[in-house]
Amino acid sequence: MAVVPLQTKHTLCRITNDNPTIHRPSLLRLRVTCSVTTTTTKSRPNREKLVFVNPPLSNDTSFQSTWSHRFWVSAGCTTVFVSFAKSIIGGFGSNLWLEPALAGFAGYILADLGSGVYHWATDNYGDGSTPLVGTHVQDSLDHHECPWTITERQFANNLHFLARGTTLMVLPLDLAFDDHVLHGFVSTFAFCVLFCQQFHVWAHETKSTLPPLVVALQDTGLIVSRSRHVEHHRAPYNNNYCVVSGVWNKCLDESNFFEALEMVLYFKLGVKPRSWTDPNSPWSEETNISKCEHLI
Repeated sequence: MAVVPLQTKHTLCRITNDNPTIHRPSLLRLRVTCSVTTTTTKSRPNREKLVFVNPPLSNDTSFQSTWSHRFWVSAGCTTVFVSFAKSIIGGFGSNLWLEPALAGFAGYILADLGSGVYHWATDNYGDGSTPLVGTHVQDSLDHHECPWTITERQFANNLHFLARGTTLMVLPLDLAFDDHVLHGFVSTFAFCVLFCQQFHVWAHETKSTLPPLVVALQDTGLIVSRSRHVEHHRAPYNNNYCVVSGVWNKCLDESNFFEALEMVLYFKLGVKPRSWTDPNSPWSEETNISKCEHLI
């Protein structure tokens, strides 16, 4: 007869602003650990069971959209729409559609590559005080500690940073150029950059919670899916950086592209990326796992 003593420990702690800047998500985090020891006359195999627990959100205003966020998202969408309209109107006027279509496809492919390079940089270098991108660096660090919280951010709150950059880059092109091939590239590239954070959000949700159109786009590989992104949140956290379609991920990871960049920066500047640290370090994901050994 087996004697099974069960021990559980529950720890509830609030992460406050007294902590260092890179460990700052305003959340309640629940950690549950469970250990089971058995004494039995028969040898039985053990199996590890993982249970993922999402702690409840606090009333964190940093996840809510402001009017400033909405303004920048509206401005970004407007500049992208104007660029797209110039490409369409130019295509009608010239009866030439292949060139802007190919330019648009190139913009889509390069936007995925660009999202990976930018994602790698903000994950591995800088902090909340970094000029221009400090806010996004801090968001990346917080996201790795509690990845699921990205789905709780309001739409404009999640997109406003990239929308601001998109507006400032695309607006001058809208005003200065009418070439429909150029705008075929610009409109598609800018659209993917502007909305890549929304694609990222959808990659953290299950299919049952997503609109059918989004599921179809993920299944066809046009936007990044949960299955393509999930490895980014598993140790050693140094792959699958691209978050538009994810089409570049396999090529970049198998060629060790980012590892080569890290080595160059280290030998030239003496700066180590965060991906070289212990995978269990505080900057990496905390998955809130209940780990139990039990009889089969």
